[in-house]
Amino acid sequence: MQQLPDWVTSFPGSVTVSDRNHRIIYMNDKSAATYAADGGRALIGQELMACHNERSKAMIQALLESGGQNVYTIDKAGQKKLIYQSAWRDEEGQVAGLVELSLVLPPNMPHFIRS
Repeated sequence: MQQLPDWVTSFPGSVTVSDRNHRIIYMNDKSAATYAADGGRALIGQELMACHNERSKAMIQALLESGGQNVYTIDKAGQKKLIYQSAWRDEEGQVAGLVELSLVLPPNMPHFIRS
């Protein structure tokens, strides 16, 4: 994988990247901290499917096959988070893996409607 810009490393949201073979290939600082109890950066090179249930495994595989996205919010440990999972593509336009962004949402986040 190409070297990512420095801003990605210290970005306050979790950025986790896997390849098409379900191997974790990148974790930024926030991702490594989020998964510290599971090994943090030691998870790089490990099998993504090993830490997911059957429903999640099916979703991961579907995203890899379709090249699509899966977006939802969760409440975890008193924080609301936006989870954005998307396929990423190589230089030839082929699905090469998945990116997961996990962003903590402020409790009173404003919502605007723009026309």
